[in-house]
Amino acid sequence: MIQTGQKRDVFVAIADPTRRKLIRILADAEELPLHELTEQFQMGRTAVAKHLTILKEADLVKNRKEGRETRYRLNPAPLQEVKDWLSFYEEFWKERAMLLKNILEEE
Repeated sequence: MIQTGQKRDVFVAIADPTRRKLIRILADAEELPLHELTEQFQMGRTAVAKHLTILKEADLVKNRKEGRETRYRLNPAPLQEVKDWLSFYEEFWKERAMLLKNILEEE
């Protein structure tokens, strides 16, 4: 469990396919209530809410109360950390592919 003031790692948050699907759904919508998000899954509201809590702890999701309803929206800023990490490996593999291409052309 995350202690107060402690933030969940964004990589841990996106490791689960359900949470990645939630991110994708929220990326296509401005804001959605929990009941609309739950309709997208074969699980109950409590399970979806737990996944949203993990995303919220990683600051990937923001929420607000509107009457009795909680509405969620994506906060994509923390995904920059993932993009930065992946970009290193993208360059790594581009270089390796170029080296392989050069070797194959020489033969």
